[in-house]
Amino acid sequence: MTTEQAEQADQADQAEQAEQAEQAERADQAEQAAQTEQAAHAVAESIEDLISGAEYVLFDFDGPICRLFARHPSRTVADSLVKWLLARETEVRLSEGEAGDPHAVLRAASRDHPDSELVGELEAELTREELRATRTAWPTAYADPLIRTWSAIGVGLAVATNNSPQVAEEYLTGRGLRGCFAPHIHGRTGDPRLLKPDPDCVRRALDSLGADPAASLMIGDTPADLHAAREAGVRFLGYGRGEHRTERLWKAGASTVVESLEPVLEAVRMLGRP
Repeated sequence: MTTEQAEQADQADQAEQAEQAEQAERADQAEQAAQTEQAAHAVAESIEDLISGAEYVLFDFDGPICRLFARHPSRTVADSLVKWLLARETEVRLSEGEAGDPHAVLRAASRDHPDSELVGELEAELTREELRATRTAWPTAYADPLIRTWSAIGVGLAVATNNSPQVAEEYLTGRGLRGCFAPHIHGRTGDPRLLKPDPDCVRRALDSLGADPAASLMIGDTPADLHAAREAGVRFLGYGRGEHRTERLWKAGASTVVESLEPVLEAVRMLGRP
């Protein structure tokens, strides 16, 4: 075999290998697309199962309805609360996981100083910070039409949140959504021990609606929401904005988690069609 023939044979072999690799890549892409489609179909069926029997829907506020601290970071708020306490010669013990969480600071203050009037003052300070954050909160994609659609087809809606109810009402009023929920907007009380995962606000929401927990659904974005819903006997749909939040809900035991409310909106629209 001449050198030219050897080169031609080598080029032919390389071309065949490249074609085989391309075919394998196309097959892999097709398999991945099929798996993605199957997963999407499974999620759609799961969503449909969850909402089909839901006569009442409870929304957590910060996350499923809006990003309250989008431009007024929660870590900044938490740090300011700690400084507020230090200025009054009061300290709280925070674990690594609690640092940066304003509600964790409030819980810690209640735990470490249960009989102190400062706890109530700290809660008021947190409410002021949340009201400030409300001015720059970002609506969660598809949340507004989802709320309006559910309300329009006669599903009872409520808010069950660890945020101040005043904050939720102000945001919802600004978005023209308060009428979809009022008067069923339930937030934290003066007792930080009743913050989720305690089911207190969930149960208050159910009671105000006159809702059967078995006919109710909660949409939340944290394991605390999941645990509170379970404790109250309410089904749960997880909303995880981003991989980290989604993974956290899966690990906590959520059976259905979505990264967008769009498929929920589509399912509700289908449910409302004659």
